[in-house]
Amino acid sequence: MSAPTAADPTDVLLEALSAAPGGFVELRWHKKSTRGLSVEKGRVDNATAAEHSGVGVRVLESGTFGFASTDRLEKAAIVRAIGQARAAARASARARTERVPDLPAVPLARGRFDAAGVDATLARPIEEALGLLLEVERGARAASTRIQSASTGYSEIFEEKGIVTSDGAKVWTRCVRPEFRVVAVASKAGEMQRGAEAVGVTGGWDCLFESRGAAELAERAARQAVDLLDAGYPEGGRKRVILSPALVGLLTHEAVGHTVEADFVASGSCAAGRLGTRVASDLVTLCDSGSSEYKDGAGGTLAVDDEGVPTGRTTIIEHGYLRSYLHDRESAARSGVAPTGNARAWEYDDEPLIRMRNTYIAPGSSSLEELIAGVEDGYLLDGASNGQADANGEFMFGTREAYRIVHGKRGPLLRGVNISGSAFDVLQTVDAVGSEFRWDLGSGHCGKGQPAKVDAGGPWLSCEVVLGGRKS
Repeated sequence: MSAPTAADPTDVLLEALSAAPGGFVELRWHKKSTRGLSVEKGRVDNATAAEHSGVGVRVLESGTFGFASTDRLEKAAIVRAIGQARAAARASARARTERVPDLPAVPLARGRFDAAGVDATLARPIEEALGLLLEVERGARAASTRIQSASTGYSEIFEEKGIVTSDGAKVWTRCVRPEFRVVAVASKAGEMQRGAEAVGVTGGWDCLFESRGAAELAERAARQAVDLLDAGYPEGGRKRVILSPALVGLLTHEAVGHTVEADFVASGSCAAGRLGTRVASDLVTLCDSGSSEYKDGAGGTLAVDDEGVPTGRTTIIEHGYLRSYLHDRESAARSGVAPTGNARAWEYDDEPLIRMRNTYIAPGSSSLEELIAGVEDGYLLDGASNGQADANGEFMFGTREAYRIVHGKRGPLLRGVNISGSAFDVLQTVDAVGSEFRWDLGSGHCGKGQPAKVDAGGPWLSCEVVLGGRKS
């Protein structure tokens, strides 16, 4: 991975901006460098390194946004791209009946913002990560005679951005997002089960393993795969459940967060027209933040969005009431509100879209033991494996582990099952919120036309869902 750019790229962007005609112009220089390694069966399976950099240009012309990009950080190339963006806007405007409103003046960021861990991660030789992967993969395979195979992986994304706009933004940001994963596969009498653990953060190596060490993650993955071979099945039906922070994060992001992104709201999501109405139990406060609230290192952390808007905390649901959507500058202007700092682009040649950052349910006051004690007949569920949700907030998620709870006592491990429901209906059934908070969706990517690094989480949560299982 190359060293950070020596000169502030915003100086070049400002020179190009001064040479451009009037009107709104947004320039975003973005360099993304990645490294990745994976190990399987005691050998290196994959090793990659890549870098992608250039300038994205957006203009507002004739009531329409136009976009262009160039891979050259040079004044002349950027000025040409501004002209191309203007031409694209004028061409598009002829076919549009609805115009983008003038963007109102808003506080825009100025200065340099460096996230923690950047320099330390850049200075760490990739061979150190490789040594750890080999060691951890070997340990996972040796954890049990039932383990048939294991794999480990490490990746990191280093990003550097310079953002200037004709109405006052001037920002240079840097961050690094490392990620570690381990998978173990166990078998017995022809049946196979999979255990997996993954963690992704915004920060350095120490932040990556702050909560659990790599060896502990491998041990958990191997134990999960082995234990599931002998696990029974839960009983299906509508059940009181305690969701883990990982599943709370999945629900919060997929089934609620996307429905309150203003572009989805405009398309008719289930959150449209419901501001000020009750959508959850009064125990539920749900937020999206550019900061890493409660715990350091959340995977979607950023100080400034890709329009130069500072990223604060947006309270989406406050004590059960829907209070806000997530906005970029255009949707905020249409709605007559302030932008929330949710405009994000994956690479320089992508236009910013409305995307979440770190989305969570705020912790409450109950311990996990108290939550379990409060369930007469239900299940404790952990391990987010997969799932989907739609614009109506209807969801179906896979879980990896389930434990029956009877008379406030937790029973043995059962196989994970699918859970389903309508997000706002489920949140109305919340009767207790845990005090332990954890970010748990920092690995992988969110997809919405283009990827994005996000995170989600929360506390343990007691609620009702429809649980797929077998009849007793």
